[in-house]
Amino acid sequence: MDTAFIKQLKEHIKRNLSNEKFGVSELAATIGMSRSNLLRRIQKEQNCSASQFIRNIRLEEAMLLIKEKDKTVSEISFLVGFGSTSYFIKCFREQYGYSPGEAGKQEHEEHIVVPKPLRKINTWWFAVSALLIVISILSYLYSQKQKATVLEKSIAVLPFVNDSNDSTNIYVVNGLMESILNNLQSLKNLKVVSRTSVEKFRKSKLSIPEIAEELNVNYIVEGSGQKIGNQIMLSVQLIQADKDKHLWAQQYNRELADIFQIQQEVAQKIASAVEIVIGPDEQNRLEQKPTDNMQAYDLFLKGVEQLNKETELGLNNGISLLRQAVQEDDKFARAYGVLSIAYYYQDLLMANKQFNDSLIYFADKALLYDPELPQALTGKALYYLRINNHQQAIDYLEKALEYNPNSAMVINTLSDIYTNHLPDTQKYLEYALRGIRLDINSYDSLTASYIYLHLSNALIQNGFVDEAIKSINSSLSYNPNNLFSEYVKAYVLYAKNKDLDQTKKMLVNALAKDSTRFDIMLEIGNVCYYQRNWEEAYTYFEKYLRIKEYLNLEMNSHKNLEIAYVYQKMDQFLKAEELIREYKTYADQDNSVYRHLLLASYEAYMNNQESAIEHLRIFAKEEHIQIWVPLFTPLDPLIDKLKDNAEFMDILVGIEKQFWENHQLLKNKLEQEELLENI
Repeated sequence: MDTAFIKQLKEHIKRNLSNEKFGVSELAATIGMSRSNLLRRIQKEQNCSASQFIRNIRLEEAMLLIKEKDKTVSEISFLVGFGSTSYFIKCFREQYGYSPGEAGKQEHEEHIVVPKPLRKINTWWFAVSALLIVISILSYLYSQKQKATVLEKSIAVLPFVNDSNDSTNIYVVNGLMESILNNLQSLKNLKVVSRTSVEKFRKSKLSIPEIAEELNVNYIVEGSGQKIGNQIMLSVQLIQADKDKHLWAQQYNRELADIFQIQQEVAQKIASAVEIVIGPDEQNRLEQKPTDNMQAYDLFLKGVEQLNKETELGLNNGISLLRQAVQEDDKFARAYGVLSIAYYYQDLLMANKQFNDSLIYFADKALLYDPELPQALTGKALYYLRINNHQQAIDYLEKALEYNPNSAMVINTLSDIYTNHLPDTQKYLEYALRGIRLDINSYDSLTASYIYLHLSNALIQNGFVDEAIKSINSSLSYNPNNLFSEYVKAYVLYAKNKDLDQTKKMLVNALAKDSTRFDIMLEIGNVCYYQRNWEEAYTYFEKYLRIKEYLNLEMNSHKNLEIAYVYQKMDQFLKAEELIREYKTYADQDNSVYRHLLLASYEAYMNNQESAIEHLRIFAKEEHIQIWVPLFTPLDPLIDKLKDNAEFMDILVGIEKQFWENHQLLKNKLEQEELLENI
């Protein structure tokens, strides 16, 4: 073995240990080798893939950090370059046979000294006891090994390869891939990555383990095929990604009329190979033929191929082909459902919406022939979303999710509703986590940065501090220039360490990168306000108000009370009174869960203690509040005069207690659904 070469590789990996994007290609470039040569060399020298070699070095360094006992598992996973704590724990367990949390315990057990027996023991009984102990230990080790090798049921179906020289037949091969994907997505116990996320790997030169690592899945489906006349030839294989091991493979040579049977068989074989139990309802849906008219199905596949181009021309061509499909088969529910969704997107391109009638017509036609069709339920939901009936949209989307629990489109739409239309931080967080689990790889780096920013915001609002830090770091890794993420990170870290000086410093650094960001000016003023630094708070608030007034903006009225308090401290009484009036008008008209908190602050400012306590008591009954309330309310200068009031302080304590109880309930739910593992 070339030890010098391996040592050199290890040194380069260790220098880039915390960079989760440092992979095989980066290592090859660093040492001046081609990627293919490096792959072959590592396989020869270490008898493992290059990605496994890099991962092993990361895990070895993780073990050393764990033994130092001064960092959390989450911190260590980040330091050794794992983008997901859950993936780090899974890899660590596979490498060592126990979790990172058990590593210290393992080391402790190695140093236990067994005391000598105090008296003579019957030899026969000792032998039997020893045998039982050995059996117990072997059973335990076997069970641990079994646990370590249980893989999450997560899968990606890569784009199928067209084996035909006739490129016009690619729509058939793509249609087969998408139909198999849809069948797998309908299985509730299987995590299936979306089509858009895998599309970028269509011509990828990455190895199967590397693709799986990027997509955070344990199984990969590959396929190739072609259509020759009325014959379909298809080859499909299922691979366990970490070992690059083929679990199942099958070749099909069937009549075109058997295409639905092929799709059903492939989904069932894959489910069986990864040990997924298909329920009776799921089985019935798998066995449903979308149409008996093969001409209609051919038009349908051509239409979907056009829609997937995600261009205006592709959208128009797709709609035309789908309309031809339903003319061939006027009971073709799936074609009606996809048509309704297509009309929703066609209207997005229009200044004046004109396809609402088509959207609802085709959705209703689809539901007439198949009331459980996910595409039909989604189309109906999009109609209600279009007419701003958000609750009805939610009802249909949640129904669609029952029949297609892996639909990235449905999950992302629900996430959007709960953040922009019917704000609910808990549900927003739940669906944001599910969306990232299925679809994050389909976005460009700028979009991914904002998705992680929103996720971090949802996480911190619900008290998931460490997870929010991880998410905001992911946002900045995708786009280091995202100043929104920079100032959100300042507050996320405050939730972790309660250091206002650090928060202020981070905000000032963010503002230095763009001195026009008046939103950051406001945040710096807020921190100075909590620090009782009236002069500096006044400086930032004054700049903020000038820009706001110059641009004639009506925003952040809920901040006016804090600004007024500072202006009063600086003897700017007229401006303070103006801001107070605006604040009171805003608070009286507010319909959010925070109305009575806003009014409690106003009454505290006016020195009406009894009224302030009454409003706070009403607010304390609210269930879904954000972490900022228990975090910053005790620091607020407005309540300084109330801190000697036992009843007021008891209410504050109760609010904080209620928040963390709700946090724990939500945490239990998310852990049960294994959603927190996606961060």
